[in-house]
Amino acid sequence: MKILTTLIALSLMLTGITAQAGLESKKEIDTKVEQAMQDFYKHTSAGKKLAGKASGVLVFPSVVKAGIGIGGEYGEGALLVKGKTAAYYNVASASIGFQLGAQARTQIILFMNDKVLKEFRNSQGWEAGVDGSVAIATLGAGGEISSETAKEPIIGFIFSNKGLMYNLSLEGSKITRIKD
Repeated sequence: MKILTTLIALSLMLTGITAQAGLESKKEIDTKVEQAMQDFYKHTSAGKKLAGKASGVLVFPSVVKAGIGIGGEYGEGALLVKGKTAAYYNVASASIGFQLGAQARTQIILFMNDKVLKEFRNSQGWEAGVDGSVAIATLGAGGEISSETAKEPIIGFIFSNKGLMYNLSLEGSKITRIKD
């Protein structure tokens, strides 16, 4: 984990982005999570409907991804259960290969039943694609989510200020609870 953290910090420094990793207060995270949910509801009424049925909603309001050869991403957020903050988490990943630049995006993960939510909450560090497969939602005609995606136990949404983003993955992203 220290290597991962070092890679992320290095890539963020190289691109001139300063990471406030672990420094945001819970109040700041709560405010950003609330705004991210409002933005999410504006982007997709189908997503709002699914979020209402979800056992838990994990919200990362701003995940910054940056790299020059070595890349990484980091963000902080909260798990909402019945509309209330249940715990705080961070998401991180690292990569090596051709990459240059930086971007920020919002990630929302819906845990659609109590079983997958419990497995997530009991994990010591949850990795998308390893500990749970996340179906990334895309919108079809009329802004609806495919009926197959809506049946998945874990559904992910990735969006920016321009709307839902397609052909992105959460695979390899490590999600860890922030200690109180």
